[in-house]
Amino acid sequence: MQKIIGVTELQRSFRAVFDEVAQRRVPYILTRGSHPEAVLIPYEDFVRFQELQEQATLARFDRLLNRMTMENEQYSEEEVAADVEAARSGI
Repeated sequence: MQKIIGVTELQRSFRAVFDEVAQRRVPYILTRGSHPEAVLIPYEDFVRFQELQEQATLARFDRLLNRMTMENEQYSEEEVAADVEAARSGI
């Protein structure tokens, strides 16, 4: 279960909080003036989060590529090449 701690209290008890996060895998929400501003999480959770973000980004690219493929099915390779060449030459 996550815990909430103000930055002033975190400064006073950093070592204990750090050990709790690193060893017991307890995430902390860091607040300033009662407003959440950051999170302290175990490194493994951070790596997993990064991987999930990467997977989501790749999935978006896959959906976009599929959509572009479907929308351009009607055009031949030659037509596409001609359009690319026209765009490159500024026509």
